[in-house]
Amino acid sequence: MITGKILRDAYISGAVTIANRKKEVDRLNVYPVPDGDTGTNMSMTMGNALREIQFMDDNATVAQVAETAASALLRGARGNSGVILSLLFRGFAKGFQGKLTADCEDFCRALDLGVEGAYKAVMAPTEGTILTVARLAAEKAKTAAKSTNDPCALWSDVCIEAKKALDNTPNLLPVLKKAGVVDAGGMGLYIIWTAMLEVFKGGAPAVPDEVQKPEAAVDLNTTVGDFDEEITHTYCTEFIVRKSPECPDAARLRAFLETIGDCVVAVDDDDIIKVHVHTEHPGQAIEEGLLFGSLINLKIDNMRYQHENKAKEAAAARKQSFTPADPEKPFGFVAVASGAGIEELFRNLGADCIVRGGQTMNPSTDDILSAIMATPAETVFVLPNNKNIIMAAEQAVKLADRKVCVLQSKTIPQGITAMMNFDPNADFDTNRLNMTKSLDNVSTGLITFAARDSDFEGHNIKRGEILAMDNGKLAFTEKDVSKAAYKLVKRLADGGTTFITLIHGTDVSEERAQELYEHVKSKFGNAEVMLINGGQPVYYYIISVE
Repeated sequence: MITGKILRDAYISGAVTIANRKKEVDRLNVYPVPDGDTGTNMSMTMGNALREIQFMDDNATVAQVAETAASALLRGARGNSGVILSLLFRGFAKGFQGKLTADCEDFCRALDLGVEGAYKAVMAPTEGTILTVARLAAEKAKTAAKSTNDPCALWSDVCIEAKKALDNTPNLLPVLKKAGVVDAGGMGLYIIWTAMLEVFKGGAPAVPDEVQKPEAAVDLNTTVGDFDEEITHTYCTEFIVRKSPECPDAARLRAFLETIGDCVVAVDDDDIIKVHVHTEHPGQAIEEGLLFGSLINLKIDNMRYQHENKAKEAAAARKQSFTPADPEKPFGFVAVASGAGIEELFRNLGADCIVRGGQTMNPSTDDILSAIMATPAETVFVLPNNKNIIMAAEQAVKLADRKVCVLQSKTIPQGITAMMNFDPNADFDTNRLNMTKSLDNVSTGLITFAARDSDFEGHNIKRGEILAMDNGKLAFTEKDVSKAAYKLVKRLADGGTTFITLIHGTDVSEERAQELYEHVKSKFGNAEVMLINGGQPVYYYIISVE
């Protein structure tokens, strides 16, 4: 029999082990865009349970441990993988309900209930994912229970079957096979379950790695090309030299820049020299550049200041809290967004609460629930504005004390158009229908960068390359942000386009954004073009076309 203490220690071991190995799971993500990453989301979800159960008494029952962990997992679930994981463990709470200890029959029931709940929560379940791994392992448990009364032996068979199912995921999902990887969510689940097995066998819970090996990574809040793991110089200095008739060899300019900084670029053609350098002395770089010609597109950023601001913003997002409010009006809105400009836009459209989050920073179920409870309305519409946040929002519905409707907005433009189609004089059903229909009337374009090397959808993508996303699908790659943005507008717009909105992020200067705005406006004279400083990370531009 498995006691509450053993189950508690097994859960702890699973949480610690996935935290230790989250980067291994993150690297399995096939899509090259910056995202929350499966391993990170699963680790943060399990970490929420770890905080709740690690101090539970040794005499706690399996029912108490499973229920405490399931509640914490649900509230801390982040991303689709985290939500599915929480639902699989909710099966243990249901299967062990009222139990002091757990036997093989209890484990079989727990696995079945978890798989059933997870499949129901996914609108269109895809085989070759964490769902497949869990389902086949649950089926194996029922077979194993016929030949053993030992939960440890049964769980060993479960893990063996999970590994077989995991290894087969590339045969079920061609995108995995092409990338030469197994499903990331399935791997995360297998890691957690095998860590639990070691405790069931009598081993001690896993302990956190003392030293986490640092890994090179793209800083999601800097410009492409600035991939320093630490800031060695304060100022990122960029400009273009229009060559004078007597312009010296550009190699001389590069040689000088090398003496005052690093990350030096000095690329020339017949007319210009494009310059980039990280230095403590931007004035010296400028003075030297003037010896080669006249300067245009001058840009100097204090990288230490930017880094400090990003850290403060991240800390503020983590500390974000809401005060519960009693309903005072019929309808209210919660929107998930990131970036001061986008947040302000949603507030102007009528959003009561903003949950800071989005790509790379998926809010938890509890984050969304807190915002719902702080909205002074009888009915609250939730706009996730990211496909990887919808499931977490839907789990919050079950925990709220008021009516909640999660609209299936997968992008910021969809969320904006939904709110613009809200009619305060209409009833709930009419508004839900009209706002949902409006989601199909807007096309979303995203300009971001490749977070990793990838061979994806026929594109051989290199880390740092500019990616253009057409309604969630990779359209093309580029070297230049502005060029990519304009090409994507041309791809999305047609003769019937009436509105084009360009939302630029933190890594696009006002001058560059204005240049793009003027260019788009001149080429699409029949459409109303708007430019908004969204202040969002990750995406250079979010483009809305209606």
